[in-house]
Amino acid sequence: MGSETETVEGIPFPAEITAGSGNPLSLLANGITDIEIHFLQIKFNAIGIYLHNNDVLLGHLQSWKDKTADDLLGDDAFFQALVSAPVEKLFRVVVIKEIKGSQYGVQLESSVRDRLVAADRYDDDEEEALEKVADFFQAKYFKPASVITFHFPATPPAGAAAEISFATEGKDEAKMRVENENVAAMIQKWYLGGESAVSPTTVRSLADRFAALLSAA
Repeated sequence: MGSETETVEGIPFPAEITAGSGNPLSLLANGITDIEIHFLQIKFNAIGIYLHNNDVLLGHLQSWKDKTADDLLGDDAFFQALVSAPVEKLFRVVVIKEIKGSQYGVQLESSVRDRLVAADRYDDDEEEALEKVADFFQAKYFKPASVITFHFPATPPAGAAAEISFATEGKDEAKMRVENENVAAMIQKWYLGGESAVSPTTVRSLADRFAALLSAA
């Protein structure tokens, strides 16, 4: 990576971190979530996407070898393959602009529900699991520099398709498990989902990085 950290909007992201499995996860993309109101850009979160960058990952994506970043950017199948890649993933989301956790939870719940409904995978189990995720954020307050982490194991054990954690200054870290695999997959898709993802800058970063990685593989 050339350095031990990369900076996104002044926020340092380690080039490599270790999560549940003990495997090193590499920072392969970064970006922000933002909106524009009356020509003023408001930045909400900085995002770092970490994956276990190994032969399994690149082998899973071999169909896109020698494609350009623009090719990847316009190919939903590539991003779907990235979501389904059987490697450990971690998304580190750092708050830039403070908001209530309930606002973030409602946005996540709505976006994930829409994706589940569109894929005809929204049933009672998914509804219950998604409500638990929204409830987890309900009473939180996202101060600047608070960190939300989504961790997806390569081979999830039963009842632990993903883990979400929230850390903010002055409080103990809070954690929850996402038991439902469909909900966990659509949370991944919220951040990795190509044109429909929450952060276009992160998706552009993913396309640029994987075009380079795959051409060198």
